[in-house]
Parts: sequence; C-alpha cells; structure tokens
Amino acid sequence: MISRRSQLSICAALVAGAVTSAFAIEYNVWRLTSRLDGDLLHVSAPNFSFLSGKPLERLKDGNSVFFIAQLTASGSPNYVVPEARSVARFAVSYDIWEERFSIARFPEIMPGNRPNHVSHLTGPAAEAWCLDNLGISRTDLPTGKPFYVQLDLRVEDPRDRSGMIGETGISIARMVEVFSQPVREKQMHWLLDSGPLRLEDLRKGTRE
Repeated sequence: MISRRSQLSICAALVAGAVTSAFAIEYNVWRLTSRLDGDLLHVSAPNFSFLSGKPLERLKDGNSVFFIAQLTASGSPNYVVPEARSVARFAVSYDIWEERFSIARFPEIMPGNRPNHVSHLTGPAAEAWCLDNLGISRTDLPTGKPFYVQLDLRVEDPRDRSGMIGETGISIARMVEVFSQPVREKQMHWLLDSGPLRLEDLRKGTRE
C-alpha cells in the first residue's frame, strides 16, 4: 500500500519530469541546423515558426510585419563580440485571398545573386527563405577550433528604426547596435543555437 506522502512525491516527480521533457522537446525543436553552401554558412530550423501567433494576426489584418535578424558565429557560446555576423531586415506581407506570403529583404545585397524579393510562398517556405538569406562567409569562420552559431530574430520595434533607415538604405551599423541592446518589453523575439561545430566537418557535408 502506497502512503499518501509517497503518492504526492510520485506525482511531484512525474510533473517535474513532464516539465523537463517539455523544455527539452522545445529546445530540440528550436535548434539550428548549420550547413556550408558554397562559400557561405547557412542555417535552417525545422519545425520552428515565427509567422504565427500575433505576427500572423497582424499580417492577416492587412499589415506588413518587419523582422530583424542577426546570425553570428563565435568561439564561445557566451560571446561578448562575435567573430562573424550577418544581419538583415525582412518586410513580410500576406495575401488573404491567395493565403500566400511576400517578403522583401534589406539590405538588398546578398552574395550568390540571390533574389531580394519573393512572393506566393507558403508559411514554412517563407520562413525558410528568410533564414536561408542570412549567410556568413566561410573565410570569417573560426578554423581549427569549435565554434557556435546563434540566430537572434526579433519583430522590429518601431522605436529602433531611428537611424536604421535613411535615404541611402539600411544602416548595417545601426542594426548591429540594435542587436547589442536587450529586447524591448513585450517585443517578440527568438534565440536559436547550434554548436559546437567544426569548419572541417561542415566542409565534408556534415550538418549539425
């Protein structure tokens, strides 16, 4: 016969285990996959979705939603200044009749002659396009030692646009400055990680 105290202890352990498992699943779902494509390191994130929830509600109301993203590579998972980075701003809109997304990428320069604007994409295809349009040059990646990759993705706060958008286009320096600051209160954001990685393994086609 199990005592009342033992029953409560078992229940508590099961709840704790369920919570731990939930967090583990979420962590694994949100983990980045890194790969080399030519001279650029790219990332993907299967099962991760940012065109959902409040951003999707705003899009379906006919509003454009702006996302800012920074992909970094560093020799430490807790870096202060990354060894390499790529930043971009994405303007996303939604056609309620066709139920498809359109995206414009800023700045408009992206190695590899990639298009800066796409349309008629499903949600997963639109999200994949955004992540695939962040690339770090292979020559900027650490060699001979492990490194870590992190994606910092945020719904743009209108207050951060000051100095970011000018007559000559997007200010990369201002974007980098925004990412050096904590996210604003109630600002939607996501952090995804990958690593430790080795450039030698990625050259062999290993995805991590």
